[in-house]
Amino acid sequence: MEQPTKQDIGSIGEQAAVDFLLSNGYAILERNWRTGNLEVDIIALKDNVLAFVEVKSRSENFLVAPQNAVTKTKQRNIISAAGRFVERYGREEEVRFDIISVVLRQGNVVDLEHIESAYYPILR
Repeated sequence: MEQPTKQDIGSIGEQAAVDFLLSNGYAILERNWRTGNLEVDIIALKDNVLAFVEVKSRSENFLVAPQNAVTKTKQRNIISAAGRFVERYGREEEVRFDIISVVLRQGNVVDLEHIESAYYPILR
């Protein structure tokens, strides 16, 4: 079997994350939501909490755990995008920043971890 490309791995991982969230009672409001040059992989709602979810997918032989690839810069960008989303649509729910880490073997999901409240905005 041909090795999946980086884009394939990302698409498979993101769909696995959506399926996981749906099966756990979340409503998916947006996928790949963009504002300017910022993007949020998934915006989901459950129990009056808006979850801004970054999905990181890797093949099993990757050296860095997927969740460790969400850099401080990426976190700041997602937080900024979340602020724009909340403001644009007048959302009043509690906001949370999650990471879903997906590990694949030969294109199949072998591990999925949902890390709720993976990081927080820094208040100044």
